[in-house]
Amino acid sequence: MLVIFIRTIILYALVLLVMRGMGKREIGQLQPFELVISIMIADLASTPMADVGVPIFNGIIPILSLLVMHLIISFGNLKSIRFREVICGKPSILIYRGKIDEQRLKKERYTVNELQERLRGKDVFNIGDVEYAILETSGEINVILKPEKRNPTLDDLSVQAKYEGIAYDLVIDGVIQFDNLKKINKDYKWLEKEVKKFGFKPEDALVVTIDGGNQIYCQEKGGK
Repeated sequence: MLVIFIRTIILYALVLLVMRGMGKREIGQLQPFELVISIMIADLASTPMADVGVPIFNGIIPILSLLVMHLIISFGNLKSIRFREVICGKPSILIYRGKIDEQRLKKERYTVNELQERLRGKDVFNIGDVEYAILETSGEINVILKPEKRNPTLDDLSVQAKYEGIAYDLVIDGVIQFDNLKKINKDYKWLEKEVKKFGFKPEDALVVTIDGGNQIYCQEKGGK
């Protein structure tokens, strides 16, 4: 049992490192070659994990080989558009200027009902509102609505937007985020002074954040 436990920990750590090395993508955004590699890695890890008769290196070496293959393909994608098209394919326009491209739909093996389902996933419930629908190489569909169906932007309303910036976490579960304090050119004394306005110390905070407008959100541990 101890041997199985140790092998499992080793293979889990290895797969975790390999998946981290493959970059930050959601499962639905994986390219076909990335999905294939992910499936193969899972299969290669599960065999030596469950069967102690299989040498652990029979799993480790192929997994590392797949990581190398992923890095090579990713490098090729960065360097060559043609290579990228061969490996990942090209986006397909399923709806062009408000009209469904039946030939493209058949080529991608999509039915109208499937297209409508994917549009509903984008909060588009009337196919007549769509100007363009693009099937990306990851399998995701992106939608551009007809001009009269789009929500007005501040630019359309001639309204000048204020700069908001991003919010920084200053305290998370009582732990001071000194790197973020440095980014906003503040120190612990400033943080302590601001948090004391809420009646407690930074170390007693569940969360403290500050946004681009210097508005501070603060909550004490215990839900106060």
